[in-house]
Amino acid sequence: MQVVFAVIDEINETLPPDRQLAKSVETHLFDKQGRLDSIELVNFIVSLEQGIADEFGQAVTLADEKAFARETSPFRSVDSLADYVMERLKSAGND
Repeated sequence: MQVVFAVIDEINETLPPDRQLAKSVETHLFDKQGRLDSIELVNFIVSLEQGIADEFGQAVTLADEKAFARETSPFRSVDSLADYVMERLKSAGND
């Protein structure tokens, strides 16, 4: 979760104060209540992938067919994204 919160800090530096993301598992990222537009989401994902590589020493691709094939997007909230990151890290360790 810490790596997601670190990326929130990074992204918040580029967002106006009224659109900044709260560091909470309940924060909506990219859904009807989401705070990010599509370009900001891409930047968030790229920063998160880099943060994961730095923190865990594993390259993980988050925005791929596995993510988009899900019934519920892993990018809708901080909580769903953190769960998805852990899932991908576990599966990367088994590849």
